[in-house]
Amino acid sequence: MGMFCFQCQEAAGCTGCTIKGVCGKTEDLAKVQDLLVYVVKGLSEVGVKAREVGVINKKVDKFVTESLFATITNANWDNSVFITRAKQGLELREALKIEAKNAGADLINLNAAANWSPANDSEMLAKAETVGVLATENEDVRSLRELIIYGIKGLSAYMKHANQLGYDDDAISGFMQKAMSATLNDNLSADELVALTLEAGKFGVDGMALLDRANTESYGNPEMTKVNIGVRNNPAILISGHDLKDIDQLLAQTEGTGVDVYTHSEMLPAHYYPAFKKYSHFVGNYGNAWWKQTEEFEKFNGPILMTTNCLVPPKESYKDRVYTTGVVGHKDLRHIEADENGVKDFSQIIEHAKRCAAPTEIEKGEIIGGFAHNQVLALADQVVEAVKTGAIKRFFVMAGCDGRAKSRNYYTEFAEKLPKDAVILTAGCAKYKYNKLNLGDINGIPRVLDAGQCNDSYSLVVIALKLKEVFGLDDINELPISYNIAWYEQKAVIVLLSLLHLGVKKIHLGPTLPAFLSPNVAKVLIDTFGIGGITNVEDDMKMFFEA
Repeated sequence: MGMFCFQCQEAAGCTGCTIKGVCGKTEDLAKVQDLLVYVVKGLSEVGVKAREVGVINKKVDKFVTESLFATITNANWDNSVFITRAKQGLELREALKIEAKNAGADLINLNAAANWSPANDSEMLAKAETVGVLATENEDVRSLRELIIYGIKGLSAYMKHANQLGYDDDAISGFMQKAMSATLNDNLSADELVALTLEAGKFGVDGMALLDRANTESYGNPEMTKVNIGVRNNPAILISGHDLKDIDQLLAQTEGTGVDVYTHSEMLPAHYYPAFKKYSHFVGNYGNAWWKQTEEFEKFNGPILMTTNCLVPPKESYKDRVYTTGVVGHKDLRHIEADENGVKDFSQIIEHAKRCAAPTEIEKGEIIGGFAHNQVLALADQVVEAVKTGAIKRFFVMAGCDGRAKSRNYYTEFAEKLPKDAVILTAGCAKYKYNKLNLGDINGIPRVLDAGQCNDSYSLVVIALKLKEVFGLDDINELPISYNIAWYEQKAVIVLLSLLHLGVKKIHLGPTLPAFLSPNVAKVLIDTFGIGGITNVEDDMKMFFEA
């Protein structure tokens, strides 16, 4: 079986990558990632059986979460990491079997994935050839299984960030393993798989709520903030990704060193948290969304720390300045591990920065953000009054991801052409398509309300539910809110499933519908939830305002 990957929006021809990923993933890398997912499925089946007799192994929960996160698009490019993880998963599985049996678990009739034991690396690589996406022959079953798996991969990202801050939820971890195990079950009907998909959305909401609590209890509630996008004359470190604990430790360790810290892409919302505002060397945001790093990292001059997915294979000209940590990895980059207490030593990056020139300025000015649910609800009276008087006629949720495709310029044009009485609610790097436009405000309320990272999409849910309550509506779909969401990778999938679980309908996805939706599965989503794609700005604008 050759390479086949269609988990992200860049899937070749909106069908699937079969020779090399548009992202840069090689066939060998794709196969060892498939192998690790297979091992996780088998481990998860044992995990489900263990939970039935009261055995919850936190090492297993952590392994499942981090392994799935490592397979998300643009997270880890190091083949050896996946081979090593697969071996660790097999060892954990066998140890968990003993623990579960001792507690009285019935481990008879397990799926082959829960019993497979390779003798050597050659057998592992041979297995990797046979366990990819296309191993499920029925197109609709394959589509539903992958929809579930990609949702769980997205959920693993939320859980990993929450775990970093000491927050956990056994029920969420249990469901993740239940869902992964279920994708091995050939006896499940399409209806049962659809029900499991919606259940994933329920746990998606729970996972986002857990991460929101972890972030806000650790660093305070995000608040309206103006962020500098220019530069200073000091040597500096650029931090990208999503992990707030990493930036917390980096800021503490760089204080007083003469080294400034800038955020890039999805780390921009770190500026909105009160805990980080005490650092005078926390200068601003440099650049744009993840895909522009190949030009922006070159101009930054100093070292870059990648904390989560969104790593593009680095160019020779700057790869000696890129460091990875957490689940991120690349064979050509230096990796920084945490110690047993979760502490990371960033001294080598700091010393590296001191030897570098200050960043090259690529723009000037400020952008405004920090409109997570607590801040928006603090403005609730103004917002409600603006809606009641007609100053605000409609909200557009334009959350999600940015990407390389030129077709994504649609979102810039859409934002520019929205009527002046429309407000954009956003989270994720999709905002870089319009957060530097001069769209103005409505009675002091900015027309782009940025809630934060894609991980902060929960805020948009809370805002919508609060508006529903304030206006005394029975159905969230009665609100003057339209959903025009850009998606790219698997975290966007769990956000979508979460919205479906909450009953939100008529969500439009672009620039293309997911390649992993078979025609029949797509029809179910269209008929049941009104899921739609996008066409062009002019026609879509008419469609949204006539709906």
